[in-house]
Amino acid sequence: MFALRTAGWYGGAAAPTLKIVREADMLPSENAPYRVDLHLHSSCSDGLCTPGQLVAMARDAGLCAIALCDHDSVAGIDGAMAAGRGCGVEVMPGIELSTMWNSHQDLHLLGYGMNHHDPLLKTELADFRSFRRERNRRILERINDRLKGERRLLLDFHEIQESAGDTVGRPHLARALVAKGYARNIEDAFQRYLIPCNIPKRFFPLDQAIRLLHGCGGVAVLAHPLLVSNDRSHWERLLDGYTLLGLDGIELYTPSAGESDIEFFREQARRRGLIVTGGSDYHGMPVTTPVPGSGFGSFVVPGACLDGIKEALTARLPSYPTVTSSVASPTNSA
Repeated sequence: MFALRTAGWYGGAAAPTLKIVREADMLPSENAPYRVDLHLHSSCSDGLCTPGQLVAMARDAGLCAIALCDHDSVAGIDGAMAAGRGCGVEVMPGIELSTMWNSHQDLHLLGYGMNHHDPLLKTELADFRSFRRERNRRILERINDRLKGERRLLLDFHEIQESAGDTVGRPHLARALVAKGYARNIEDAFQRYLIPCNIPKRFFPLDQAIRLLHGCGGVAVLAHPLLVSNDRSHWERLLDGYTLLGLDGIELYTPSAGESDIEFFREQARRRGLIVTGGSDYHGMPVTTPVPGSGFGSFVVPGACLDGIKEALTARLPSYPTVTSSVASPTNSA
């Protein structure tokens, strides 16, 4: 069996070079599956690990490829790609956008393979990051009001920002609460402080977000559908509408999806010509996901998901270089 691999994704204006690689050449070992994780978050949004740390963890977990999908940010992609080149882990550019459509708020849309240096994309994301910074400042003000009422020392935003890096997210606030001894763990911090002190998010209209991703060469995939609804008849109607908006795929393999869920959404994707992807949604919090590529039970994301994304990208951008039949060396021999 053959599968698409890239010699390098967008690092600027240049398009990627695609090659055909035998699937057997991509296996970490003779007995291990070709595994990937296409939904990871770093400290450039609301994750707790740096992009480089995520790549190293993926290598240690035996993953051949990952996608960095930070919320409303592409700041970590170049660093992740550089780290990946250094240790044999392929890194697909990605992003996760918060969207809304009709009565559904906070629909998460994953973008893959886009030119992450696209000027319009960077402008749109800068607006969202500005809102995110102000939102988290206001959340911290509410937390400090609560801490003041508890006669405790207040948290300092600049200290949290210094440790967080590019963007302060709610997990960084939670970690600061744990470090001060105000919460037992991250989950306790959310229950006691982050959730009661929350400020509503800002959302892209779903159709606008899909057009934005398509405009910079990417594909648009709906993330973790089970977090939106468990009503399968409702999902059939939603997917009909979202496909008309230009949706390219759906995240099939997630830690919370059971076998029947996977079979249902796989069939829905097949009927509509959508690609399927998968990922752990790793944020660096062991209470939810121990390491990238892991989950509950037998959670595994097969490499065919990455191949599907690449085929969709090639179909969307006919100006890509012609696919050749040369066989490249494996990107991960661990």
